[in-house]
Amino acid sequence: MDEITLLVQLFITFFLIGVFTFGGGYAMLSLIQAEVVSNHAWLTESEFTNVVAISQSTPGPIGINCATYTGYEVLNDVSPFMGVIGSAVATIALVLPSFIIVLTLVKIYKKFLGNRHFQAVMSGLRPAVVGLIGAAAVILVVNISWDGMAPKATVITENFPDWKSWALFGAALLASLKFKIGPIPIIFAGAIAGILLY
Repeated sequence: MDEITLLVQLFITFFLIGVFTFGGGYAMLSLIQAEVVSNHAWLTESEFTNVVAISQSTPGPIGINCATYTGYEVLNDVSPFMGVIGSAVATIALVLPSFIIVLTLVKIYKKFLGNRHFQAVMSGLRPAVVGLIGAAAVILVVNISWDGMAPKATVITENFPDWKSWALFGAALLASLKFKIGPIPIIFAGAIAGILLY
């Protein structure tokens, strides 16, 4: 597949993700995973998990960071310069729908603020966003396939290869939920633990 075709596919893929995602970066993760891992096979499950980890630990919104990193990875094999072009295309494509939508909404927001249909749409979007964020967490741990009418869940062994990875996951979850430790110290602690354990 030539570079222009890949760039067009990157643009269309991330533009559509930008159009159909509500609720920010974490809500985008399940859509990004479905597109870049399942539909296009640009990244493996393990590479996608690395993308998420890097995107969380670098400044900026996680969805945009994922798009930037994915765009680079898809075209980096051609050349590092094309990797940079891929990053730019994926990032612009992801941001463009939000830019257009927000620009349009700013002009009409006050007009519809008291409208009951508008409020009903917003009420329906909130729980859907929570579901998408939950799905983003689940797809990093389990791979769900369908065996006829029944779902079949298997742990993604690339992401959880041994007991140490489960222990790190449990420690991070406990630190976050019980001790209310913020994500930045947990990310640094996980990086140090990874260096020491692996």
